Amino acid sequence: MKKIIFSLVGASVLLVACSPDTPPQEPVRAVKVLTVGTNAFGSAHEYAGEVKAQVESRLGFRVGGKILRRQAELGQRVKAGQVLAQLDPQDYKLSADAARAQVAAATTSRDLAAADFRRYKELKEQNFISGAELERRETTLKSAQAQLEQAQSQFAVQGNQAAYTSLVADVSGVVTAIEAEPGQVVSAGAPVVRIAADGPRDVVFSVPEDKVTALRPGAAARIKLWSQGTMLPGRIREVAASSDPVTRTYLVKASVDSKEPPPLGATAYVLPDSGGIVGLPVIKLPTSALRRDGNATTVWVVDKASMTVKPQVIEVATADGNDVVVGSGLQPGMLVVSAGVHVLSPGQKVTLYQPAMTTAAAPAPAAVSPNAATAATAAK
Repeated sequence: MKKIIFSLVGASVLLVACSPDTPPQEPVRAVKVLTVGTNAFGSAHEYAGEVKAQVESRLGFRVGGKILRRQAELGQRVKAGQVLAQLDPQDYKLSADAARAQVAAATTSRDLAAADFRRYKELKEQNFISGAELERRETTLKSAQAQLEQAQSQFAVQGNQAAYTSLVADVSGVVTAIEAEPGQVVSAGAPVVRIAADGPRDVVFSVPEDKVTALRPGAAARIKLWSQGTMLPGRIREVAASSDPVTRTYLVKASVDSKEPPPLGATAYVLPDSGGIVGLPVIKLPTSALRRDGNATTVWVVDKASMTVKPQVIEVATADGNDVVVGSGLQPGMLVVSAGVHVLSPGQKVTLYQPAMTTAAAPAPAAVSPNAATAATAAK
């Protein structure tokens, strides 16, 4: 009888060992959720730029030569008519002297031809010469007069060339760059000094290709100076017709409407008029609620009846600060998981996360000194 009982027990043990394991139940996760609703769009595109003068001239000599002196310094304020640099004028002075000598020679020839013409005219009045001879003398006088006028014009040109050896500021402003030094030989028209003219100021900044279509010349803008924190009114003045070949961005200039123009080179932030976008009701989600599923952007939506989650494909329109603006895929009132989206699976049961209540801390045990502890042990 005992053998039969042992056999039955052994068979039952073998059956239990051969039976498949029961799969563990998927844990019910607590998730943070938010209720989908509409909020006002509050962000506007902001671009960092640099304050520059609306008129900035790169001045150079109208003739070539070797620079002897440069009076202008970087950051110096100059006035119109002030000498900025000088070339070696020796060759131009010699040319002017040569032209002056040609004028003197042409004047002498003209005077001689004029005296000859007057003498032959008196002879013609006395019928001592023919009219043809008088006409030849008149032609000689006209030729000498033309040569004199040519020499005078050449002398004026050479005089101007000598005057061009001094580089003079044509406007009042600030020297923003020095591009040549004394001793350097420059060609005609080569930039030597750059001057930012006094007057209106622009904030120059770059805009990516997908944002440039929203900017139009004449549109209102707000300009914030980084150093002062003040907000100034402005307008979009120029938008480049083509992009920069390196950065692929478009250069935009915004004029500053202020009686006291901001300092040159200051950092400023331009907030163009967004055309009424700010303040519109939109659906916004934190970036922690988004997950990538292939080529689609999805979120976990909680089914209130079954308390399970399911993926929902959404379309992200733009960003508003640290949140994303949802273009489509959600409706107000839906429950969306806002954190821990990477540990969920479709159809998984969840519970709503409840923050733990803070409990009062237990009083700490009284500290015992080493001597007291040794005395207590000895007493035992």
